Amino acid sequence: MALEIFSMAPSYHSLAIHRIPLRTDIVPAEPMKTLAPSKSKLSTIEAKRIMSVLDEAIYKVELVTLMSYLESHPEALEGMLSEDVVRAIREHLDIGQGLLEGASILQEKQKQLEEEEEDADGAWLQERLLSIDLHKASLWPLTHQFQDSTKTVLRLLLRNPQVIRLLQIQAPGRSPGAQCLLDSLVELRGFLFEKLLTSPMEVREKNQFIQDISRKHKRNQEVIDTLQGELAEVLKNKESEVEKENFVIQELKNHLHQVFKFSENSLLRTKQEAEKQQKMDYRASQARQAKIQQDILALRSQYHTLVMENREVEQALRKKKYKVETEIENWIQKYDMEMTEKQEEYEDLESIHKEEKLQLEELKEKHAVLVEEFAQIRAENEINSKKRVEAERELLRMMRAATLIQAVWKGYLVRSMLRSKKKKRGKGKGKDKGKGKGKGKEEKEKKEKKEEKEKKEKKEEKEETEKGKEEKGKKKGKGKGKGKK
Repeated sequence: MALEIFSMAPSYHSLAIHRIPLRTDIVPAEPMKTLAPSKSKLSTIEAKRIMSVLDEAIYKVELVTLMSYLESHPEALEGMLSEDVVRAIREHLDIGQGLLEGASILQEKQKQLEEEEEDADGAWLQERLLSIDLHKASLWPLTHQFQDSTKTVLRLLLRNPQVIRLLQIQAPGRSPGAQCLLDSLVELRGFLFEKLLTSPMEVREKNQFIQDISRKHKRNQEVIDTLQGELAEVLKNKESEVEKENFVIQELKNHLHQVFKFSENSLLRTKQEAEKQQKMDYRASQARQAKIQQDILALRSQYHTLVMENREVEQALRKKKYKVETEIENWIQKYDMEMTEKQEEYEDLESIHKEEKLQLEELKEKHAVLVEEFAQIRAENEINSKKRVEAERELLRMMRAATLIQAVWKGYLVRSMLRSKKKKRGKGKGKDKGKGKGKGKEEKEKKEKKEEKEKKEKKEEKEETEKGKEEKGKKKGKGKGKGKK
């Protein structure tokens, strides 16, 4: 990277530092009209920090590219800059000069290696490669020193803004390479600014738009390639046809030259023969003229007779033609009348068809709305029926649980009563037997009363369960009736 940077020409040709935008609220130049971001300013702090970092980097690159002017004009350092700045700049320029010399030597070695690589042996190539690697390794510390020196020079210059202004005023410009680097950084800033302004939805739309354009471009490119191939084939065929035609033209020219020579000789012969034939024909023509005049007189008489006959036939044909024309005009008028009537009927039917079509579309829209409502109602009915079934199941579970709990509780009460009676009996035996007998009768009466109570409670539970089942049957019947509706 360092070798590529320091192999550039002196970096001064026209670019003013104050022309480069260094604010975060500037919109990049010439954004895409179709995909321009909706925002014009950065809203987040992170985006503003990114843009400020990039602006600072551009500003520092501007200052670094002005150092080549100081290298070519060392007298500018005297009297304008302080001693520490001059010392740092001279050290920076000396390190850069040494790095450039090392890079030029490395390039020469690489060129020699490329030129002598075909004819050289393997051992010699390895030695040259080792020497190049060692030379590269020796350049790395120089590159690190150059980086450190640039950082120190930038720190010193940034502390003295007056020195920066003087450099900007005196330096005439930058080299094309430095100018290209700055332009590319400014362009990168514009792209980054636009990227930070665009939202994820805009990015998706932009990517979709770019994909569509690339697809269209690929299709157009394929069509262009096919057309170019066809054009090349047509041009080849045309060139071959032109060559064939040129060959044919050349042959025809040769043939014409030969025909021209042959025609000159034949013309002389034909002239002589024609003169002899002319004399013979003249004599024969005089005899023929006499015969022809006699034939002409006979043919004229026949012509007059034929003309009279043809005139009579022509008059008859004209009468027939007149009758046919009148009949045709009548048929045309009748056709026009019928077609106008049919056209009017067609227009009426077409207007009726359009109205019916509009009514059909309205009915279709209403039908679609009704279908959606019907589907919603059906879904709601299904959900309600499911809820009812679940509620009924839950009610059955609760009823069963209640009956079980009541049965368990009653058994528990009966057992507790029996235990208490047994305890009382044990105590009564130790005391009076007469009292025990009276208590025995009372306990029997209590047992009978409890058994009667338990029977009544069981009957009431059965009646309640039967009532619950009847109510569930009624609810199911109602649910089925609603579903059918």
